[in-house]
Amino acid sequence: MMKIIMYTVLAAIVVGLSVGGAHLYKVSKINAKEMAQYEGQGEAVRRLPGRTLIVYYSLSGHTKDIAERIQKMTGGELYEVKTAEEINRYPWFYLTLKKQLKEKNYPALSGKLPDFSKYNTIFVGAPVWWYTVATPMLSFLQQADFAGKKVVPFSTQGSNYGTYFEDFAAAAKNAKIQKSASFNNMSEKYNQAVDNKIAAWINSL
Repeated sequence: MMKIIMYTVLAAIVVGLSVGGAHLYKVSKINAKEMAQYEGQGEAVRRLPGRTLIVYYSLSGHTKDIAERIQKMTGGELYEVKTAEEINRYPWFYLTLKKQLKEKNYPALSGKLPDFSKYNTIFVGAPVWWYTVATPMLSFLQQADFAGKKVVPFSTQGSNYGTYFEDFAAAAKNAKIQKSASFNNMSEKYNQAVDNKIAAWINSL
């Protein structure tokens, strides 16, 4: 009986690794195809969006990286959304997130909201959790009123942003939603291509 259980567990692990490996391979091909159009020399930002604020929430650091690149290109100001209590990636992390999303009971935040009246354009970015906007950013959007400002959403994710942008638009009160952009987690070899993608995106606004 014990042998049967062991073989079943081993088989499940092998299947899981195979499926995971196939998914990573597929994502790598998608990333390579997308980034190929942004290869080459650095693209300059030709159209600055006026006085700019970049609001972001980041857990792993990827969204922070994209936000800082936008800041560098626009000369804007950064505002980091922070939770009152630290979020840890414990084993039941995603179950907690699913419950938060179902109940719309999002994490409490620390710090004051920024004064949107000082800015022409507001970039707002967060990671994708459960195929939607990360719950700390949803908490921010519950409290924020953009009062007719141009709001430019962006997301970061492993591969699939799901309903992030539809959910963001529905939650962003009184925002004039502009062209969005999504950024998969990628290795350093794509750094220049990612910069070019950001510059092309800003120029298109």
